[in-house]
Amino acid sequence: MNELKVGFIGLGAMGVSMAGHLKRAGLLAGVANRSAAKAQAFAAEHGVTAATPAELAKTCNTIVLCVSADADVLGVTREIAAQAQPGTIVIDHSTVSSTTAKEAQQLMRAAAGDFLDAPVSGGVEGAKNGKLSIMVGGDADALARVRPVLDAYAARVSHMGGIGAGQNTKAVNQVLIAGIMHGMGEGLALAEALGLDPAVLMSTLTSGAATSWYLEKRGASALRNEFNVGFKLALMHKDLGIGRDLAAAAGTVHEMIDKTLADYAKLMAQGHGDEDVSAMIRLKRANR
Repeated sequence: MNELKVGFIGLGAMGVSMAGHLKRAGLLAGVANRSAAKAQAFAAEHGVTAATPAELAKTCNTIVLCVSADADVLGVTREIAAQAQPGTIVIDHSTVSSTTAKEAQQLMRAAAGDFLDAPVSGGVEGAKNGKLSIMVGGDADALARVRPVLDAYAARVSHMGGIGAGQNTKAVNQVLIAGIMHGMGEGLALAEALGLDPAVLMSTLTSGAATSWYLEKRGASALRNEFNVGFKLALMHKDLGIGRDLAAAAGTVHEMIDKTLADYAKLMAQGHGDEDVSAMIRLKRANR
């Protein structure tokens, strides 16, 4: 592949920081976003082009996606494939099904390009700090060619296997987080009911075996009823639907996934869908 010329599509809470890292690395040529105004504002600030996905496909040989849903990934990939130059690689950081990743790869390969499914973990903080963990599925040679793109905002890049393996790894990641939210929510709700001092409690718990990334980053804020940072629980509900389908197909137990889906659905019905996943604590306090 020639010198990397990168287009970035999806300037949400994480995407905007990731695109910024690419600009600082000297790789970013243009951006696109569902809201054109956001793309235009970013372009003006960073000295790049604001365009449509199809326009980026005509000028960029690497295009990064950071969108929300399966239909978005497939729709944008079709637009890119219709205009892409041979050898174009699409890197998808969205969380979607492995089936969608495989279909998107077929679209790009039919256009003489390729597609990598590369979901991320690390939250908004990881995106801002350039310390994301990226789990990649797809062709190893394609990954090697675009590795400088991922290195611009990643602390770790893991090649998990063929196409779809990245998304399957992300599904496992989300199931583990769901379990953490139950344990953290119940434990912290109990601590409140027992009248334990929050500051002493958090410094003690995060220094012992009960600590986790989520306890360190979201425990104190959950105790303060602050749920305006991090990963929206409505998106986690979407992701866990993928995990449930995978578990059902694999024949593994998915009772905790089912419970989490029901709990987050209840919170969404109460108007909390845009809150962080740590808002699970709201339901753990319900019997007080």
